[in-house]
Amino acid sequence: MEQSHRRRFAAGELIFAEGDAPTTAFLVESGQVVVSTEQHGEARILGELGPGALVGEMAVLDDAPRSATARARSDCVLVVVDRSQFAERLAAADPVVRALLLGQLSRYRSALATLTGDEPTAAGPAVGDAAAFDKIRLESELRNALANGELDVRLQPIRHIASDTIAGYEALIRWQHPQRGQVSPNEFIRLAEETSLIVPVGEYVLGRVCDMLAELRRRGRSPLPFIALNVSARQIEDPRLVDRMLEQLAARDLPPDRLEVEITESLVLDSPEIAALIERCHAAGMEVALDDFGTGYSNLGPLLSLDFDRIKLDQSFVRALDRPRGVALVKAVLAMAEALGCEMIAEGVETEEQLHALGEMGCGYAQGWLIGRPVPLHEVVDG
Repeated sequence: MEQSHRRRFAAGELIFAEGDAPTTAFLVESGQVVVSTEQHGEARILGELGPGALVGEMAVLDDAPRSATARARSDCVLVVVDRSQFAERLAAADPVVRALLLGQLSRYRSALATLTGDEPTAAGPAVGDAAAFDKIRLESELRNALANGELDVRLQPIRHIASDTIAGYEALIRWQHPQRGQVSPNEFIRLAEETSLIVPVGEYVLGRVCDMLAELRRRGRSPLPFIALNVSARQIEDPRLVDRMLEQLAARDLPPDRLEVEITESLVLDSPEIAALIERCHAAGMEVALDDFGTGYSNLGPLLSLDFDRIKLDQSFVRALDRPRGVALVKAVLAMAEALGCEMIAEGVETEEQLHALGEMGCGYAQGWLIGRPVPLHEVVDG
């Protein structure tokens, strides 16, 4: 019995006709398929397809009637591709890619209609792709903001709990858009990471952080605090990342140990590259922190080989300190960090009760709105 996902067609047999509903597409497994359309009452061959080619996918993608007829030129076997297989992938695709694809299909249909003497359809944006064009606009605006120095780097303080002093800061990038207002960092950082923009954004933040350290020193801040900056996956792939950091520091005569590198937990799967980065940072005198610890990765294996200096405990653990299980878990993470020779920074500290509990447990550092919100440099130096 013929398998339901595979169909055989004899030479000359119709596979589908122009105007048919787009129920399925086909993958040519063997044989030859000819695709044609009517032009002034005569058949015009648009193409011949062999093994490995898709046929009928265009109508399935944009859910429009078939724009051509397909027949088996020779005996052939076709694999049936259900429209849901395309729909799920298309829905999950980047909206910009989806808009480009559907736009190309629209223009192709318009050109085909002109070829066959039918009334051409207007080739415009596909319905539902407003998000794609908004994303394209936002990317262009982000490029301009970067080129014009309009991105703001703010500093969120990190308190050494035992001495009740500000030991350092985390650099956080912000974007005040002239029309949109404050753009969420999650939105524009994710957009930058999808493109090559994250590399110049990272360089921008590095330069601003080094300028901030130099200004704090000029203002007589002693001891000079450290500033931590996050690095992305694309930056980690760059073998000259640490060299560029050192060049920026040296240009301002700054000690390397005042710059700290933060690597988010989700990136430690790529242990060899992370290990090389940590080794290079340590050789240069810079410390490295594991950010967002405990946010779903839950694999402690990389900690056996990755020599982090600090572990930043995710804020979800701090919020759980009002429950016995939360206290027990934080104590366990603190014990693990101590056994690994790591200091711990608790993120998301918002109440005095949380700060007191963390201090009692022996946590070294705290960060969060109780300690201070991200502020511009002038508020740090004037505060």
